[in-house]
Amino acid sequence: MRNRASLLIPVLLAVLVMFPPLISDQPGAEASAIKVVSLKGRILDAETGEPVAYVYLHLEEINRTATSDREGRFQINNLPQGTYTLYLHRIGYTDQKRTIDVDSDEPPKLEITMQPTALSGRTIEVIGRSGELRGSHLENASITVIGMELRKNLGSTLSETLASQPGFAQRAMGAAPSRPVIRGLGDSRVLILQDGERTGDVSSTSADHAVTIDPITANEIEIARGPSALAYGSNAIGGVINVVSDLIPTSRRSTLTGDASLKGSTVNSGLSGSGNVKMPVASDLMLNLDLNGRFGEDYHTPDGRIDNTFIRSTNSAAALSYIQPWGYTGLALTSYLSRYGIPPDPGGGHPDGVDIEMARLQAESRSEFVYDGRFFESLETRFSYRYYHHKEFEAPEIIGTEYTAHTANVSVTGRHKGLGFFEEGTVGVWGEFQDYLVLDRGTLDATGLSGAAFAIQSARFGAWKVDAGLRLDIHHARPKRERTSLVIGEIRRRTFTGLASSGSVAYDLGRGWQAGSTVMHSFRAPTMDELYSLGPHLAAYSFEIGNPRLNPERGFGTELFLSHRSNRTRFKGSIYRNAFSNYIYPRNTGRPSSTDPTLMEYRFEGVEALMYGFEGSAELRLRHNIALDGMISYTYGRRNVDEGEADITGFEGDTAPLPMIPPLTLSLGANWAPGALNLGTRMRHGSAQERLGEFETRTGAFTVLDLHAQYRFTHAGLLHTVSLRVDNLLNEEHYNHLSRIKELFPEPGRNVNLLYRVYF
Repeated sequence: MRNRASLLIPVLLAVLVMFPPLISDQPGAEASAIKVVSLKGRILDAETGEPVAYVYLHLEEINRTATSDREGRFQINNLPQGTYTLYLHRIGYTDQKRTIDVDSDEPPKLEITMQPTALSGRTIEVIGRSGELRGSHLENASITVIGMELRKNLGSTLSETLASQPGFAQRAMGAAPSRPVIRGLGDSRVLILQDGERTGDVSSTSADHAVTIDPITANEIEIARGPSALAYGSNAIGGVINVVSDLIPTSRRSTLTGDASLKGSTVNSGLSGSGNVKMPVASDLMLNLDLNGRFGEDYHTPDGRIDNTFIRSTNSAAALSYIQPWGYTGLALTSYLSRYGIPPDPGGGHPDGVDIEMARLQAESRSEFVYDGRFFESLETRFSYRYYHHKEFEAPEIIGTEYTAHTANVSVTGRHKGLGFFEEGTVGVWGEFQDYLVLDRGTLDATGLSGAAFAIQSARFGAWKVDAGLRLDIHHARPKRERTSLVIGEIRRRTFTGLASSGSVAYDLGRGWQAGSTVMHSFRAPTMDELYSLGPHLAAYSFEIGNPRLNPERGFGTELFLSHRSNRTRFKGSIYRNAFSNYIYPRNTGRPSSTDPTLMEYRFEGVEALMYGFEGSAELRLRHNIALDGMISYTYGRRNVDEGEADITGFEGDTAPLPMIPPLTLSLGANWAPGALNLGTRMRHGSAQERLGEFETRTGAFTVLDLHAQYRFTHAGLLHTVSLRVDNLLNEEHYNHLSRIKELFPEPGRNVNLLYRVYF
């Protein structure tokens, strides 16, 4: 009976996706009766009055983006009435946020001036008729990496690109397999999305698995915690990273637009390139084509070359959108193909390393319907299917571990008008089906069925801003063959149900100061790997043993924050505390596997754990073209020790350090921008990590120096940018505490990166 009930979730969602007008709050209303509301305007240079081309525009509350043409003109169609936060960005100009009141009887025609600036990171806020900004998120709950900052920090992986953000670190195992860690939380506690959709890869299950997203395709990267994260998953503590590539067009464009990039790196003789084209193919059809590729040889460290750290990858995509006054509907097809190496383990089971070959194929449809109703303003429906295949070659013709996953997602999200004292909000339902097969690890063969319903609401009371969110999740894991294992016990189906919630309160102190607090209650069901794994995983240097008796992971997090923004200074600081009643992690038992003595046994366990820490970032402008900036992050993690465990582990007392916790890190930087040229330097420091988990290796302190430069110019009506970055200028030998190979190899040495991008 329970199984039949759970099957109703995707059936109901599929009906809603196919027939969205059925949930309109006006029976019999037709989408064609909706009034056309468009936002038009022109963007000019505040000093010269000349048009500004290639400005990226984004409406935060609704899925709409646009780019200004060579005459500075832009148009965003299909908007329901309401107040929106319009975000404008262009390299060489001050970022701008402004509120826009959209009225169907009198659509606004804007003339926006943008102030030239030589430095990145500055945003001005322009107050609209409503007299206040009404963004969909709090400043502390969301970070956007865009434009000059994104190009300056662009790395070969997503985690490398985000590593300079406060609170971020990267779990790594070579050049390709790395994943972001936020405040000491990683793997399944951090959800990675591309254009709001899950990737379907297995990067969260093991350190040797790569994320199937190339950051060179990103227009912006969003990081969300708290209430806004609950629209995507039940873990509001870890957070959500969304790589925005705007693959499915949402607005008409009158001419062909796009960009092309070429990037080279010396540390691994790497070369990558990308190209994107958006063009109208009919009056109501928009086509988007995207192609990129990456090549890299083994990378070098101050201690020499590390064998088998190569990478080859390509990512191609095509999308077509049908755009009408009632909204849009689009289809996208994506392929990601990659082959990369895992370094050898001289004392373990693979002295020559492991080669990993992966493929991800995805079909996605997304539609948005604008309603002229009493309650709903717009409705977004999504459906996606992903095929993922992953082979780990332990020798040229020997496959050690092989993954195959078929994943389907469907969701319906509605943006509604005021509800009680809430001014605006979103409600939605989501479902997922996964067919998951892992060979040569006890042959993990299982299916998963998940469903969720969520609501996120916002309100203002004078200087107070309140956001609240709820999400109910149901997860069902079913092994295709239920049995009893002598090692892990009864392998049987499991069902997990949990409620996640979060609330944020912010108070405007005036003069650019804001203070507030966020409370988060998270729920995470055990993954199928955590439940049912049993077998060797040579690429991860481990023999992994699941635990079918695991209970869900639940956490309670609190955060206090303070921020300030003015013409000369910018500051953001927070302290946080996250307590988990059943923190699930693969615990190194210190025992060699009886079937493969070269590998240590890692058993998945749930323990009580506590993490707390602080982070902060600041910028001071000494003159209009000179600025200093800094960042600091610290996380402390510990778990409870069971009675009698001290005799085995050697830990004294009733607590022990959690493994894989990043040490105190800080950075100091300086930027000088004479005209169109931007020059800067950054010092990064990591302290020694002395608080070690079981069988964990100490890493020493390090200090490295980086340089960066960026130049922009316009030629033949096109915008060109050239970015140069030198990482680890002095070629210092240092180690990443979150690297699974830190006992064997240091981090990369001196690396010169050159990126060229042209916008047309």
